[in-house]
Amino acid sequence: MKITNLENAGKVPFKLDGRVMFSSTDVEMIHLTLKPGEKLDLHVNPFDVVFFTLQGIGILDVEGERISMKQNDAIEVKKEILRAWENNSEEELRILVVKIFN
Repeated sequence: MKITNLENAGKVPFKLDGRVMFSSTDVEMIHLTLKPGEKLDLHVNPFDVVFFTLQGIGILDVEGERISMKQNDAIEVKKEILRAWENNSEEELRILVVKIFN
């Protein structure tokens, strides 16, 4: 068994602070931190995703619908759907991103 924490987790290959907490052929968990004012641009993924807000508040844009997300909120976004994140607050936004590969 292997314990992964933020200090030893691998970084995602883009400019934001994303850490791979777990990865298998079926699922991947990313711990994503957005500083105040940071954004994750509109994009699509070829897999379903569940977002769970660990800390803070932010805006999830799903195909033009702006959804306010706060601590302990969860939402599923199906594959091939446009999505983006924005931290429009004064504190860090921490999100657990669960990618479901099936």
